[in-house]
Amino acid sequence: MLTCAWVQADAPAAGSAAITQLMVQRVDGELELTAEVQFELSSQVEDALHKGIPMFFVAEAEIVRERWYWTDKTVASATRHMRLAYQPLTRRWRLNVGPRPIETSGLGVTLAQTFDSLPEALASVQRFGRWQVARAADIPTDTPHLLRFRFGLDVSQLPRPFQIGAVGQSEWSIAASASVKLPAEGAR
Repeated sequence: MLTCAWVQADAPAAGSAAITQLMVQRVDGELELTAEVQFELSSQVEDALHKGIPMFFVAEAEIVRERWYWTDKTVASATRHMRLAYQPLTRRWRLNVGPRPIETSGLGVTLAQTFDSLPEALASVQRFGRWQVARAADIPTDTPHLLRFRFGLDVSQLPRPFQIGAVGQSEWSIAASASVKLPAEGAR
């Protein structure tokens, strides 16, 4: 069984982030999310990256059942943490991806990829392909649900001096969110 819901938007204005594609499918007993986020790094963020300071990005997918009589009920959620760092000795970019916040002392269980250039690494950060966000059995098909997707730069994981300097600075703000309705199976 395959059900699909998607949203497509225009490219973002300079200095902002936007989710240009968001698609959810039920495939082989899983709910899979495919998304594309468009953003450009500010010169301050790019300069910090070139100096070897890692940047942390977080993507969150939350499936909720909307209720008019109470707050929305969270049915399932998934989080993906990404750490992008430049390695000056090898002149390569390293991207670590994991389900939990990535600490600098130990990377824990993460998937790591290396790239030759910053645009290649950012392209991997900006695309989410067939990300399994929930088991389809956990999402009742008799009522409609809403998938909320959020993406952003996690300044709380930056070194302390950067956290203090980033407060209130639009150059350090990369955030986007979108939502898509998952129709009930009987509503076709």
